[in-house]
Parts: sequence; C-alpha cells; structure tokens
Amino acid sequence: MLSFPGGGEEGQTLFSRKVSALRRRADEYAEHMFEQEGIESDPEVRRAEKYIPGVDREEPAESGEAPRRRRTDPPAPDRPAEELYHRYGRGLKFLRLRTLLVLLLSLPMLYVTLCGYVGAPLPGALADSYELQIYVLAGMMGAAMLLGIDQLGRGLLGIFRLRIGLDTLAALGCLATLADALTMLTLSPREGQLPYCAVSALGLALQMWGSGLKRRGTRMACRVAASAREPYLVTLDEGKWNARDAYAKRSGECAGFGSQIQADDGAQRIFRLAAPILLIACGLFSAMASLGQDRPTYLIWCLSATLTAAGTFSSTLCFGGPGHAVSRRLSKCAAALAGWDGIVGTTQAAGILLTDVDLFPPGAVTPNGIKVFGNFSVERVLGYTATMIRATGSGLDKVFHDLLRTQGAIYRQVTGFQNHEGGASGDIRGDRVLVGSAAFMGLMRVSLPQGLNVKNAVFCAINGELAGIFALNYALHTAVRPALTALIANRVRPVLATRDFNLTPAMLRQRFKLSVDRMEYPAVERRMELSDPDGPHSSVLTAVLCREGLFSFSEAVVGGQRLRLAVRLSAAFTAVGAAVGTLLAFYLTFSQAYASISPANLLIFLVMWLVPTALCSGWVNRY
Repeated sequence: MLSFPGGGEEGQTLFSRKVSALRRRADEYAEHMFEQEGIESDPEVRRAEKYIPGVDREEPAESGEAPRRRRTDPPAPDRPAEELYHRYGRGLKFLRLRTLLVLLLSLPMLYVTLCGYVGAPLPGALADSYELQIYVLAGMMGAAMLLGIDQLGRGLLGIFRLRIGLDTLAALGCLATLADALTMLTLSPREGQLPYCAVSALGLALQMWGSGLKRRGTRMACRVAASAREPYLVTLDEGKWNARDAYAKRSGECAGFGSQIQADDGAQRIFRLAAPILLIACGLFSAMASLGQDRPTYLIWCLSATLTAAGTFSSTLCFGGPGHAVSRRLSKCAAALAGWDGIVGTTQAAGILLTDVDLFPPGAVTPNGIKVFGNFSVERVLGYTATMIRATGSGLDKVFHDLLRTQGAIYRQVTGFQNHEGGASGDIRGDRVLVGSAAFMGLMRVSLPQGLNVKNAVFCAINGELAGIFALNYALHTAVRPALTALIANRVRPVLATRDFNLTPAMLRQRFKLSVDRMEYPAVERRMELSDPDGPHSSVLTAVLCREGLFSFSEAVVGGQRLRLAVRLSAAFTAVGAAVGTLLAFYLTFSQAYASISPANLLIFLVMWLVPTALCSGWVNRY
C-alpha cells in the first residue's frame, strides 16, 4: 500500500506542524477545562468565605529602571534638636525689629517715588529739588542695606560658595541700585526718572521677612522634636505595600533630624538651578543694552533694572510663608516635619500604614464584661487569653495586662503560636488554645451559645471547647474620622496593618460608619510584616510625632504633602516671573523706554508676581 504524499509527521510542512501542535494543546485544555467545576460548592470553601474577612492582594511591581539619584550636598552635622532650637532663637527678635525698620524706611521711599504718578505733594525742599530726591533715596537705601546686612551678606556669599540663588540676584540688585542712585546725575540722566531704591528696599524687607518666617517655623519644629525623649518617627518607605511607597510610624530616637532640618528647602534648590542662568542673562543683557549701543555710562542703570526685576519679592517667602504656617499648625498637635528631604520622597500617590494604636490609642478600648464557661477557672482562661494576645502584639495587650493585674492571674508560656485571619492558635501547658473573634470560632468549629449577641469581643477556646468571652468597648476618637477624610482627599490611601482581629473593614463600617472603600486590608501575614516595629524603614525621616493616635500622624503626612506642592508651585511661579522680568527689563532698557520701566511700573510688576506666593501660603494650611 502506497502512502499518501505529504502524509505523516515527516511529510508535513512547517506550517502544518504548527497547526497540529496548536490543535493538540487546544484538545488538552478542553479535557481539563471543567476539572474545577463545582469547587465553589465545597463546604470548606464556603466556610472560609463566610468567616474569613476579605483581604486585599498586592499587585506585582512593574519592572523598570531604578530612578536616578541626584547629586546632593554633604549633610550638615546632626546636632540635637534642643541645641538647634536655641540656635535658631538667637537674634530672632532683633531680626524682626530690623525687618520692621527696613519696611518703615521703604514706606517714605515709596511715597517719594510714587507721588509724581499719583499727584501727591512732596514736603519742603524735596518738591523743588530733583537732586535732593535722588540723594535722600540713596541715603535711605544705604540705611536699609545696613539694617539688612546679614541678608545681603548671605546672598553675596553664595557667589563664592557657588550656591547662587535669587537672594544673590537681589543683593547684587541692591548694590547696583545704590550705585545707580549715586552716579545717575553724572552718568545716566533719564528724563527725570528716579532710581529703583524704593523697590529694592521693599524687596529687601520682604526677603528679611521670609527668612524670619523660615527661622521661626524651623525653631518650632525643633522645639517639638526636643520635647520627647523617644518620640514616634515617621518615614516614607519605598515600595512598602502594593508596589507603592507608604508612610510608616515607629518609636525611636531622632537620629538624622538635626541634619535634615538644616538642609536647603525646596525653593532654594529650584533657585540654585535658575539663578545662575538669570545672573548670566542679566550681565549679558545689560552689556548689550549699554555697551552694545555705545552707551557705557548706562551699564549700572541696566544692571540695576535687570537685577531688581530678576530678584523678585518672593524668593524667601516661597518656603518661609507656607513652611511657617504648616509648622505652626503641626506644633499644636505635637508634630514636626523633618526638613525638606523628608517631605520630597515621592511624586505618586502613597499609602499610610495604620496600626491598632493609630485608630484606637491606649484608653480607647475598655473591657465590658467577662463570662467563663464550663469548668474552667477565671484565672486560667484570663491567663491563656492574655498570653495569646501578648503573642499577637495587638493593641489589646494593655487591656488584658490590666485585667491580669486586677484578677491576680499570670502570663503563661506558649508554643506553636500561629496567627490566622480573625484569631490565633497555640499550645499552653498541653492545651490547644484558640483566641479570636466569633467568626474565627465558627471557622474552627467551636460551638457558641445560641442567641449570642456580642458585637466586639475576644473569644477563648481550650481544646475545642468555648472557655470564655471578653466583651470590649471600642470608642472612636472624634479626630479619627476627619483625619481619615483628609488622608483620602490628599491621595494618601490608608492601609490597615492591624493586629487586633476585631479591627476589620466590616467592623469599622458597621460600628463607626467609616468609609472603608478607600482603605486596603492586607492578609494576616502581610499585616504582621507591615506592623513589625523592628522591620526595615527608610533612613530619611519625614516627621517626628510626640503624641499617640492618628490625628498627629495624618496632620504631619498631609501637611508635608501640601507643603511640598505649595513650595514647588510658588517657586515655579517665582522663577518664571524672574525670567519674564529679566526679558522685559532687557527689552525696555535696550529700547531706552524710561517711562515704561519706571520704578512705579517695576513695582507693580513685582507685586503682581507676589500674588501666587501669597495664595499658596494661604492654601497650604486649609485641610
């Protein structure tokens, strides 16, 4: 018998072999398709679905390149918070006095400068002498610079330290303005226009005010950190839960707080990038508008105009205003942010790990009655239950410790301890002990009394027989609900890393009417890991807390996130305003438009770009 051409495995083409292999795989899949049919009706599966609370599973982390770390400056010495508190307080009152004096000096300077635009009269000889007006402005400008010599010195020192900021441009602008006022009559007469002394003096006062606000806010944070010997430390741990960063809280010493609090703030870091470019632009544009047009005597005026426009009014207020507002609010709830490095860790929505004591701090859970069944003694049942509760590490440990002392019971030694959803199991003196919720007892086939109506209780079973019930009363603090609302509204997702088996999403929804749809509830193994006080944490501190409960925790987290956004927005607007001001000043000086770049117009321009900073400072504290 002859074989059919192309038949058999050897005669098949490559395409035919692929099709045959695909058909065999489809047949194998069809044979095993219905093997799992009916498993949902299995009694054990139904029992687990009924009694075990629903838990959330983590999504696998997306693979990708690790983010590039920016080069950072060497950290400052990690000084104690109490020492920094006293250091930031030195000279603070004198700074406020000098700031007020500079502001008061700028007011008559503004009057002299603007009276010609509004038609206001000048007193005495000033009305008849244009030269006297210029020299009076120059003298008052010199006095203002002497009062703000420390602010000017920091700005000029940045040139030698290669840390140029907008304070450097403002300091150079003050020097150029004073030089222009002293030389304009002989070098660069400008159709009766006055120098920018009033504008520079007002800008110097606002810079000193912003620096003072930052020092006061930092001082308040140091005072809070120094008020507790072993406070709670908040860190933002990378990839802690569900491939997202999460805020965690633990107790410990404030190692690193003194170093972080002395570091540059977010606005300074942004200005470190923009200011050198603006400084070079001011120099080039001034040279083009004066030397490039064969007007070398106008170089000082061009520098005065461009540097004053680039210096802006809000360089130190970008962080000083919102930073002081947040520090003042957090100090009232015994919390403090640990510098800019602690609040800038993530750019995506983060989570926050909430433990038993966060939701129900000590004193919020109280015993509400004890009932012992069978021939078991109260001392034995209480000792077994307290031992198991202590092994779980839940927030109920203090409650049962107090019960032990009142009943004269003692802790026992447990072996073979294991956590379960809704309870725990272990061996004590040869007895198999189960401790947990009513649902856990039902799952473990422990018979409960008929008609039992205890909503929140701890059940204890010994050798499969119900031995005791400990009724508990959970009192939710009035600050917990608004704290959770603030967290969720600011895209911080609560993660219930609780060890108390009564604290489930269902209990929080039914008992306290909390919105648990935005919360996540990991499996028991992950909850144990996430709430482990000895687990790994980030070395960068986010905040320091000196009070129990969720309120201080949420205030610090939300305040830090809003401060980060406010500072970045304000600094971005300020940098854009400085760039626009530099370009406009170049165009108008190049065109010799003296009336268009008058002190009054420049003042209005700078005040308009101060508005976003004021809005950000007012918004940061409204949560």
